[in-house]
Amino acid sequence: MRGLKGRRVILTGGASGIGRATAQRLVEEGCVVGILDRDLEGARETARLATEPGKAFAYACDIADRDAVAVAVDTFEAEAGPVELLANVAGWDKPIAFLDTDRAFWDKVIAINLYGPLNLHHVVVPRMAERGFGRVVSVASDAGRVGSSGEAVYSACKGGIASFTKTLAREMARKNVTLNVVCPGPTDTPLFDEFTKSSPTGGKIAEGLARAIPLGRLGKPDDYPGMIAFLLSDDAAFITGQTISVSGGLTMHG
Repeated sequence: MRGLKGRRVILTGGASGIGRATAQRLVEEGCVVGILDRDLEGARETARLATEPGKAFAYACDIADRDAVAVAVDTFEAEAGPVELLANVAGWDKPIAFLDTDRAFWDKVIAINLYGPLNLHHVVVPRMAERGFGRVVSVASDAGRVGSSGEAVYSACKGGIASFTKTLAREMARKNVTLNVVCPGPTDTPLFDEFTKSSPTGGKIAEGLARAIPLGRLGKPDDYPGMIAFLLSDDAAFITGQTISVSGGLTMHG
């Protein structure tokens, strides 16, 4: 894709799943990727798996901690140069009916899925605005567009990220910083595996979701990096404030 070669990217959640697949794709496109993840060994493994022409660095970082995010971004910029692109991919959830949850669970879900991306934007976007260029893609979820049983707080966070992105896209447009959202549908990742195993009916839920998806299967991590890379590329230079579902047709909007 045009305009990705040599670009410097901060990517969160790159230790596994969609984040790992996206980091690998961006390196293949020639990007220099700084992978931020609490799982440092997983992030390092992703960096090892990434192939040229780009390269990847791995940093241990809890994205819920703004100071830690600032340190990680500063370290990456010292090693690689100014950040030009940001991919917010990290996320976490556990299937629990809302009335069975408590404040501690809310706080964990919100810290990772809402405060995490807010912290990344707050640290990285001002630098982009000052330099007059930047592209941001945040991975939300179709749960934030249409709801998902057992994911009330997660859905609230992901819907919030979509609305936040639209607002910031308006604020940053004259600074030449674009922001967009990708919403995956149900996807076979380590998080989804954990999600289904935590429920006694998890296997049946996965089978039911696959039957409900018009394309007949759950998503795979490799189904998303193409869209993320496109929105970070110069091919998407005139696209901002958009929320795009990649769900095998499970949800259709327009």
